[in-house]
Amino acid sequence: PVLSFLWNVPPACAIMGANLQVIRAFSMRTGKLSWRLLEELLSKVEIKDERVILGPRVGEDAAVIALDDRLLVAKTDPITFATDLIGWYAVHINANDIAVMGAKPLWFLATIIVPEDFTEEGVGEIFHQILSACNTMGITLLGGHTEVTQGISRPIVMGAMLGEAKKEELVLTAGAKPGDHVVLTKGIAIEGTALLARDAEEAILASGLNREIIQKAKEYLLDPGISVVQDAQVARAAAPVHCMHDPTEGGLIMGLFEIAKAAGTGITLYLDSVPVLEECQAICRELKLDPLGLLSSGALLITVAPQETPKLLRGLGDAGIKAYDIGRVTPAEEGLKIEDRGGWREMKPPERDELARFFDELAS
Repeated sequence: PVLSFLWNVPPACAIMGANLQVIRAFSMRTGKLSWRLLEELLSKVEIKDERVILGPRVGEDAAVIALDDRLLVAKTDPITFATDLIGWYAVHINANDIAVMGAKPLWFLATIIVPEDFTEEGVGEIFHQILSACNTMGITLLGGHTEVTQGISRPIVMGAMLGEAKKEELVLTAGAKPGDHVVLTKGIAIEGTALLARDAEEAILASGLNREIIQKAKEYLLDPGISVVQDAQVARAAAPVHCMHDPTEGGLIMGLFEIAKAAGTGITLYLDSVPVLEECQAICRELKLDPLGLLSSGALLITVAPQETPKLLRGLGDAGIKAYDIGRVTPAEEGLKIEDRGGWREMKPPERDELARFFDELAS
């Protein structure tokens, strides 16, 4: 399909044949918009309310609004890849983006859209998943919208999470500073591996991997889990972190790129220090996927001053959260690099997530 973006054009003008400015036509593929297109679109947003501390920006996880002595932190994110546990996903993925800003996720709204052949029992199950996840995390479900619609083949859940923080608690992706160490929790790529195991089991079996590996990968959703709310809370309590960021679509590489983009810095990744989970490594090897570019919710990227790094690693470890020192924030002129025993190469943001690419190829 081709999507044209029309700005500030009343429908009547189109009917009357007025001159319409079409910004650009794109042939679209599944997954996130490219960061270049997104940056172009966001550059047209004008923030007129002085209470908006942080509006839409490439690399930042949520918006921030000042309300008296507190900050309201707001995020919306859809769940489109997953069908299994989709309601549960929606709560946790949105809560992650609130937590990495230093805020506490408190209120949730959900829009549930299902295809015409869906069942009442199926909708009830999605609602139960949302409510259960909210109750577990102390989040209040405020409302939302439900709808049966044409033209889709699977359910979609769009979530909006609100949280609050004190002004001194706010953490921005843009807070990363040259000299910072880059710390990663848990490992990669938790969510992408779990989704592959759950939604592409037959393809993985056909590659020669056994069901034991696939079953272990399916359990990644809960162990080590896709939530980073605890990781973020423990990190902030352990050390004065400069930046926290949730690597999602595009995986670890896109997450690091987004930090550098938001902060105006470079980043060097030490490839040999990156913890690739065992089942992730096996599945990616057989399916010819790059784990560095695979959906990585469940890991948390943190930047912190060198002298505070041991304290951060110790605090996370004491809480039972594995953490690894995987890189350095560098001055902008040093660019984005990946270093390993063979030398270094440029680190380029992936055009799209490996999961989206795989499912497109599988369907073709």
